Amino acid sequence: MRRYILLALVVGAMPVFGQSLPPVRPIGATVARSTEVMGGVATAIALPGGRVLVNDILKRRVLLLDSTFSQVTVVADSTSSTANAYGNRAGGLLQYRGDSALFVDPASMSMLVIDPAGAITRVMSAPRPQDVNNLIGGPNGFPGFDARGKLVYRATPALRMAAPRGSGGGPVMPEFPDSMAIVRFDLASRTLDTAGFYKINRPNITVTQTASGGFSMTSTINPIPTVDDWALLSDGTIALVRGADYSIDWINPDGSRTSSGKLPYEWQRLDDDGKAALLDSARQELEKQREMAQARLAGGGPIAVNPAGGGGAAPEMIFRMGAEGAARGGGPPARGGGAPGAATRIELPPINMVSADQLPDYRPPFTSGSSRGDLAGNLWVRTTSPVGNSGSIYFVINKQGQVIDRVQLPEGRVLVGFGQNGDVFLAVRDAEGNARIERARLR
Repeated sequence: MRRYILLALVVGAMPVFGQSLPPVRPIGATVARSTEVMGGVATAIALPGGRVLVNDILKRRVLLLDSTFSQVTVVADSTSSTANAYGNRAGGLLQYRGDSALFVDPASMSMLVIDPAGAITRVMSAPRPQDVNNLIGGPNGFPGFDARGKLVYRATPALRMAAPRGSGGGPVMPEFPDSMAIVRFDLASRTLDTAGFYKINRPNITVTQTASGGFSMTSTINPIPTVDDWALLSDGTIALVRGADYSIDWINPDGSRTSSGKLPYEWQRLDDDGKAALLDSARQELEKQREMAQARLAGGGPIAVNPAGGGGAAPEMIFRMGAEGAARGGGPPARGGGAPGAATRIELPPINMVSADQLPDYRPPFTSGSSRGDLAGNLWVRTTSPVGNSGSIYFVINKQGQVIDRVQLPEGRVLVGFGQNGDVFLAVRDAEGNARIERARLR
């Protein structure tokens, strides 16, 4: 039996014949770079005339940049300098009808319609309250509108509450699922239907009882879980990218479903030494991010962490904690021991990693939030292929499931959007930690 399992692994790791991979090539020249210093660029939406809307998610601003990226107009801000409030939490920016865009404010459960001139014209109600955070983008995927005008995004399931095993009957904790639904929401009728499901990484959370009778919650991180991903293409097609074999299931605009089968891929074998090195690198990266986040928390600011670790290839996950935020381990503020109203010191929990034997034998081809649809109807998937001193390698895949291009970004860049003339928008962070946005040619 072991022999057959080994054979299956080898066969699964072989490239698919009948389709050859195009050579990896660098992205084209950078033609513009913003002069404005930003906190963190999450999304860029192209507007007519080369202008761009940018979601500066850490400074909580929506900015309008001209075609040269030198002139900046604040569309929404978290300060009193503008009449349009961004909100006190991270928000989302996505393409809407025509050349307009939507800004999603989870704090007020509203969506602001931004016209091509960068003006906010009206306000709409966001979908279901439990889903609004999934409209921000990032690891949950990038929402958008299909050909029928329905908002497509990852839904939040109803969690079943249960006491963990060995906890003595408490505390009651949610049982996390291992898959999520992609749904379509009709803003006019306020109705929702399910398009499909994809696999996610189920959190590994342990709850133990402390000597004082309380409970402590810790999580164990797998830096390279095998997961699925999803993306919405410009024609309304939904791509479900499968991590186990790197295949794609397509949900077409007419409701039909097709599959392109396995994509050719140069799978990377992980031996024992490779697994140990990967865990060590991921731990160092996450510890560095933890220290930076702890420093930001001390100043009451928002923090950005890389949930996957290891090289900074995964998108950022943004969250904010107030002066009386959660105590160590994510629980409620500590009681007693301080003056009424005194700020509780927030301690982020230590980094716990899985053991090497729990890692897969082959490096998964991508991580969560790696897939995006461009304006030409193609799917872009950021892979985990080794890159040396350069940036991530993207597979560009057409609707027939063919890899038509492999594009490598410069070091330290992240893809945040697509221009209407084939350009791409890249986010970059300098040595001082400041973020900027660049416009680069595709070729």
